[in-house]
Amino acid sequence: MKKPFVTLEKVKEIAEKYPTPFHIYDEKGIRENARRVKEAFSWNKGFREYFAVKATPNPFIINILKEYGCGCDCSSVTELMLAHELGFGDGSIMFSSNCTPAEEFRYAAEVGAIINLDDFTDVAGVEAALGYVPKTICCRYNPGGVFQMSNGIMDNPGDAKYGMSEEQMVEAFKILKSKGAEHFGIHAFLASNTVTNEYYPKLARELFALAVRIKKQTGVEISFINLSGGVGVAYEPDQTPNDIAVIGDGVHKVYDEIFGPEGMNDVAIYTEMGRFMLAPYGALITKVIHEKHIYKEYIGCDACASNLMRPAIYGAYHHITVLGKEDAPCDHKYDVTGSLCENSDKFAIDRMLPKIEIGDYLNIHDTGAHGHSMGYQYNGRLRSAEILLKEDGSFQLIRRAETPKDYFATLDFCDIVKGLL
Repeated sequence: MKKPFVTLEKVKEIAEKYPTPFHIYDEKGIRENARRVKEAFSWNKGFREYFAVKATPNPFIINILKEYGCGCDCSSVTELMLAHELGFGDGSIMFSSNCTPAEEFRYAAEVGAIINLDDFTDVAGVEAALGYVPKTICCRYNPGGVFQMSNGIMDNPGDAKYGMSEEQMVEAFKILKSKGAEHFGIHAFLASNTVTNEYYPKLARELFALAVRIKKQTGVEISFINLSGGVGVAYEPDQTPNDIAVIGDGVHKVYDEIFGPEGMNDVAIYTEMGRFMLAPYGALITKVIHEKHIYKEYIGCDACASNLMRPAIYGAYHHITVLGKEDAPCDHKYDVTGSLCENSDKFAIDRMLPKIEIGDYLNIHDTGAHGHSMGYQYNGRLRSAEILLKEDGSFQLIRRAETPKDYFATLDFCDIVKGLL
């Protein structure tokens, strides 16, 4: 059974100042996990975790990770701007975009980001945008086919829009080298949210072998291998979480096995984990405001898919704890819903929970990544506040809740809106 990192008493205290719904983050858990990741790859002198900003683009959270040597993985100019303003640069930003406008390549170069080329046409595109080829450059690899491990097929890279074939990678590196590039990287993302310690070592084996082949065919020395994200979390309570120490050790063994005989022992290892870094250390707190008894039993919350859309769009599981009833029997079956005019606006379907009453607070687990950041304003529902639960038990507002003024802000040229505000 999953245990919340925040108590009912603390939630009530916070709600007196910042009404529900809100996302809350556990500073203690974030720091402990960042230390574990750093230690797991400490065997590699060039290691760096580039936190996937898209997962939780909040400067307060990102600054905590920065204390542990993390960089930023950005996928848009807006994320680049955020990372730059937080003091990242000089190689501590990885720009992994696709279908990239020229102006975004230019801004990435301006702020000192490492540009990760998604497509073979980007080789010419980045040179056209900048007027030169950067000294440090990365190319994204897609092996095609399916990605399989001992527990079955994990994903289908052949259906993914990202990356280059091996033939394109070889040609890209030849061209980039001839244009003046000196430091080269390989990047790949072949499976999402894997809950197995096998994934990174298996991916590493493919990328390390690719690096050796590319070196032999092009003369290019690979400076870094970016294993990207894909290391997931145990959303369901009966899943066994990933062990980052075991994962790091597995990558280390493959590194020594493949790179050792080739004399490539100075290749840096990068990661870009968003979900693993933060998902378990965030929760959506919502208050029960309605119940409905028809063909099923429904519990209505003051949060909706605008606050957490993963269950609505993916059918994703997020565990729910009724705060204050952690030890009560789960003997009632509910659909837990929000208020959007969409039947998919459900946090849980046929979920066994303790008896729920209006006024109860629900802790929806594992929303620290891809929770608040995926929010939207459909139906005029507004995005909620973000709260940091600090190590000393105090709490801090790190993003205020949206107001109707925010919703209408882009219509400020409209006389009708002026009358609404």
